[in-house]
Amino acid sequence: MRIVSLVPSATEMLFALGLGPDLIAVTHECDYPPSARELPRVTRDVLPPGLSAAQIDAAVKERTLAGESIYELDAHALHELRPDLIVTQALCSVCAVSYDDVRAIAGEMESQPLVISLDPHTVGEVLGDARTLARATDSKDAAVELLRDAAARIDRVRLAVRNTKRPRVAALEWLDPPFAAGHWTPQLIDYAGGQDVLGFAGEPSQERTWEEVAASQPDVVIVMPCGYDAEIAHELAALGAGQVVAVDAAAYFSRPGPRIVAGLELLAHILHPELVPEAPGEALIVEL
Repeated sequence: MRIVSLVPSATEMLFALGLGPDLIAVTHECDYPPSARELPRVTRDVLPPGLSAAQIDAAVKERTLAGESIYELDAHALHELRPDLIVTQALCSVCAVSYDDVRAIAGEMESQPLVISLDPHTVGEVLGDARTLARATDSKDAAVELLRDAAARIDRVRLAVRNTKRPRVAALEWLDPPFAAGHWTPQLIDYAGGQDVLGFAGEPSQERTWEEVAASQPDVVIVMPCGYDAEIAHELAALGAGQVVAVDAAAYFSRPGPRIVAGLELLAHILHPELVPEAPGEALIVEL
């Protein structure tokens, strides 16, 4: 099967299911596993480089209101590739090319590829995407193994922290302006033995004010934007939190793929190092 992935998280999931050899193209942001970087890329970022966090936020809002994506799809290359399956998403206009654009282009292609949109909001739905892809690619055995391993690791963490005191956690996925992480992240915080004071499980990320963040009185602030700003993160000490930690968002939190389970293990280590003494080997943790 010839597969094109238009979402980094889908690329990770496809590789985890053993479908790397079937991938013929990915996005410009697909960087994991490392072999994904060697595949042809059929998207590009339309925003100019060098923008600040506030400028990126303004540009994204402007293009979203105009019904435009911040990514551009190479339709000609996609036609030439003749895929059997295209995996995309409609959850977030900031995260991938427009779903409507993909559907329109696929409808014009001679190969008439199947288009699957992965739009998870919860941990269960993220893992359920493995089943969705397995059904479309005849890789059910690999999905069963992947899900069994994920479930065991999740249960291990939840069991380790089940009777402990829960610190108040503010998870910020953007800093200028501040956005409280939503969707699956509040669930991960709960599973890791914390109490999310800003986000809501299964709900979209919400823009907040710094006054709201401070009023939530977090014990721990988890800074998880894509490409975090160290200077702004240092300023978070003014919130009065006992601990401010920056993490690799793309690896463990912002992409709804198999590595969110490692994100859970990382969170549990941050919140309860005495109960979960080891973090994922490749984790990037900066305590400020």
